[in-house]
Amino acid sequence: MVFTSRAGGASAPPYASFNLAEHVGDAPDAVADNRARLARVLGLDLQRLVWMEQLHTNTVTVVDGPQSQPVEATDALVTITPGLALCVLVADCVPVLLSDHAAGVIAAVHAGRVGARNGIVRKAIDAMVGLGASPGNIQALLGPAAAGESYEVPGDMAADVEKQLPGSRVTTPQGTSGLDIRAGLVRQLMSMGVTHIDADPRDTVADEDFFSYRREGTTGRQAGVIWLTGESDG
Repeated sequence: MVFTSRAGGASAPPYASFNLAEHVGDAPDAVADNRARLARVLGLDLQRLVWMEQLHTNTVTVVDGPQSQPVEATDALVTITPGLALCVLVADCVPVLLSDHAAGVIAAVHAGRVGARNGIVRKAIDAMVGLGASPGNIQALLGPAAAGESYEVPGDMAADVEKQLPGSRVTTPQGTSGLDIRAGLVRQLMSMGVTHIDADPRDTVADEDFFSYRREGTTGRQAGVIWLTGESDG
C-alpha cells in the first residue's frame, strides 16, 4: 500500500509535478511519464495498474486482470488477482486501501463526500467479504484528505452526511459546519468489525505537498495504490 504526493514528476504548473490523472487537463505525455515512474518505483508492470473513471458513485467493481482503459463509472475496485495494482486518484477526497492478506482480497476506494455518504466503503467491504475476506482480518489505510477544519459546508449538507455517515460532522475553527469524512469512515469501518485501521491525519487543503481541488481548483491528483504480491508481479 502506498500513497503518492505531488513531488517528483514531469508535469508543469498547475499540475506540478507528479500528477497521475488523465482527466484534469494535464499534458498526456507528462501523465504517461508519471505513471511509468510510479510503476517503476513500485516494481510493477505498468500494464497491471488498474485505474477508475471515478464519478462519485457507490459502485464497486471486481476486476481479475489488466484493463486497457479506466474501469467505467466506478469508485471502488476489488480483486483477488496477485500482481494487479488497484489505483485511486484523489485531491481532497479520502483514498481508502483495504486488504485481507490471509484471504488474498484487496480493494481501493474513492471516498468523496457523495460516495462516502452513499456507502461506497461499506459496499467495498461487502464485496471483499463475498470473495472470502473477514472484517476482523481486514486492514484499512485511509490516506491524506481534506480535514474537518478545512472542509466547510452548508449546515444542511453537514446534517445530511452525518445522518448517513455518523461521526463526520464537525465545527470548523470559524464556528461553521464542516465535514471530516475520514472520521466518519473510521467509525463506519469499526461498526462493520474492521478494527485494524490507520488514518493518515495530513490535510490536503492545508498541506501544499499534496494536490487540493478545494485549495487550487485546477490541479492534479495523487494516488493510493494497493496490490497483492504473487507470481504475476511485474
